[in-house]
Amino acid sequence: MSRLHDIIALGEGFTTEFKRSGTSHLGRELCAFANATGGLVLIGVTDDGAIVGVNNLNRLKSEVQNIARAIEPPLLIDLEVEDDVLIVSVPPQNGKPYSTGGKFYLRDGASSRQMTRNEIREFFFKEGVIRFDEMRNQWYDLDVDLTEALYARFAKRAGLPEGLNARQALENLHLVRDGYMTNAGAWLLAEDILKFNSAANVSCALFMGVTKTRILDRKDFNGDVYSNYQATIDYLLDKLNTELIITGHGRDERPELPEEALREAVVNALAHRDYRSPANVQVYIFQDRVEIVSPGGLPAGMTEKLLGRKSIPRNPLLFGMLYRMNAVEHVGSGIRRIREICRKANVPAPEIEVELDWITLRFRRIAAEPEKSADEKGLEVREGVTGGVTAGVTAGVKRLRLFIASNPGKRIPELSQALNVPPKTLERWLRDLRKQGLVEFRGASRSGGYWSILHASGEGVREGVNEGVTGGVREGVKRLQLFIASNPGKRIPELSQALNVPPKTLERRLRDLRKQGLVEFRGAPRTGGYWVTERAADEGERGK
Repeated sequence: MSRLHDIIALGEGFTTEFKRSGTSHLGRELCAFANATGGLVLIGVTDDGAIVGVNNLNRLKSEVQNIARAIEPPLLIDLEVEDDVLIVSVPPQNGKPYSTGGKFYLRDGASSRQMTRNEIREFFFKEGVIRFDEMRNQWYDLDVDLTEALYARFAKRAGLPEGLNARQALENLHLVRDGYMTNAGAWLLAEDILKFNSAANVSCALFMGVTKTRILDRKDFNGDVYSNYQATIDYLLDKLNTELIITGHGRDERPELPEEALREAVVNALAHRDYRSPANVQVYIFQDRVEIVSPGGLPAGMTEKLLGRKSIPRNPLLFGMLYRMNAVEHVGSGIRRIREICRKANVPAPEIEVELDWITLRFRRIAAEPEKSADEKGLEVREGVTGGVTAGVTAGVKRLRLFIASNPGKRIPELSQALNVPPKTLERWLRDLRKQGLVEFRGASRSGGYWSILHASGEGVREGVNEGVTGGVREGVKRLQLFIASNPGKRIPELSQALNVPPKTLERRLRDLRKQGLVEFRGAPRTGGYWVTERAADEGERGK
């Protein structure tokens, strides 16, 4: 069969139109195909597929070309003749949207129809003709919402010189236009982003196991876009496993998934999402994977095959500002960079799932091997832990006891997620520890958790610490040192929240530990944290 007969055999549809003769309404059909994925118009074929042909093909070709040129913008078409049938081919176009006679048309099944006002508006957004991030934000009042503190924070992040007039600087950055704040500006200079966009926040959740059946923890971040980006990264790093690597310069923390890859994934989700969508960016942590879900699907001109090879920002103004703030490493390299980082870290590259209204990046977590899990959580620095649990108790029970000592108040679902141990196994181990008087359950049955019982004598466990902290140091100081050993780099506010101890008390205890050379502060005053010293770690190793 010829190509013409093959086309006719498929019948009219989304990409094919039959016309018996003439050019009546042809502009509408060509325009609709151009605004879709392209298509064919067969002139000289009846609606039921019978070939009748046309006369004076040269004149007809000229008329068709004139109609195509009259479309705004002018349309490129291909013409072919077979069996006296003129085949008008409309290839996929890059100049969308197209109109004829001031009207816009789209393909609806096997017919073409005029777009409504809302459809035209949506089409312009979809094709990137109108950039939502550049539009005026009608809820942002420059006199009320743009405070000195917000601008100062933004200016510092964006590297703006001191002494600039705030509004003039924002106008120069195109964040303020015609006296109004743009959407991008509102998202970057917001105390509460939900005031200016009802779905611009980020939701993070930690689930038990591999389904969404049971939620262990959830946080919603409603600050400005940059703050939400940082808070989301902090949440991920806090919930994922971390390995302590002994180096010639001390100890380095290594998350189970590369931090830089996570940063690229989160900033891509925030920068390229569709902010007109009623859905927000969602970050899910499961036992076997991490999913970063961004609403909006792919922007116009982007296909799944082009991911990692081409960049088409949906929100170029917002994206450019995040680049200026160093949240974006290299323009146009997001997916490619994530894959390269994962390759160097020897972890699987993320899976990318593209749907009409969603894009999901899925990082696979590598299950910890039981014999190495304590090391992977940094518990090899045990500050002199000598046995912790009486002889004959399994290494898993020892690890559970040590974790409870460092993270008191946890319930079985949280322990299961953190230690990668089934709840039933944990119930068995906890029964053993409770029988030995080493842990206890405190609080109400639905809200309480497990705590380590501290013993004054050296019998049995000795709290796993017989060196590293001198005898006679208070129980709270011991617990603080043990927690820092297992969770290095924490600052006083984080330690206070985790241990439920007032900051002033912690300052006193930290002074004691620093005087004894057992902990030290590393890093800049505003970003650093507390670590055990090499001396304390060495004493802990000898005490094993």
